[in-house]
Amino acid sequence: MSEPQVDLDTSVGYTLKRAAAALRASMDVALRPLSLTVPQYACLELLGQRPGLSAAELARGAFVTRQSMHSVLHGLEQRGLLARPAEARRGRAMPSQLTPAGRELLTAASQAVAQVEQTMLAGLAAAERQRLQSSLSACADALRPLTEPA
Repeated sequence: MSEPQVDLDTSVGYTLKRAAAALRASMDVALRPLSLTVPQYACLELLGQRPGLSAAELARGAFVTRQSMHSVLHGLEQRGLLARPAEARRGRAMPSQLTPAGRELLTAASQAVAQVEQTMLAGLAAAERQRLQSSLSACADALRPLTEPA
């Protein structure tokens, strides 16, 4: 039997994945009473901050495929949480906007997710939180050239 290539006890990548999985599971629990999934919440949050994004832009921002985002958008539209034009004004992009009901649900969902994040970070001092955010951003930026098309 060969030696393991990665020591899971010291691997930053593995620890990051554990944290991401725990965060996602906690968000699932927090959003369930609002009848929202994490991708649906992400879509609402993105549209709340950047109205008019296309499905492709929303998919990138929510870290899901375009096909998945079309399902998310359809479900949110059916619930009256967002509105999209019947046809694209130019090209194929159909920008989405939150409805008043969507903005109201987003407020509740944002509060639920903020509580999850506060719980996750409760053991860290303010300076540690800032350092963690800065370090994670630097890690993501370092890997960006590997994930972008040439």
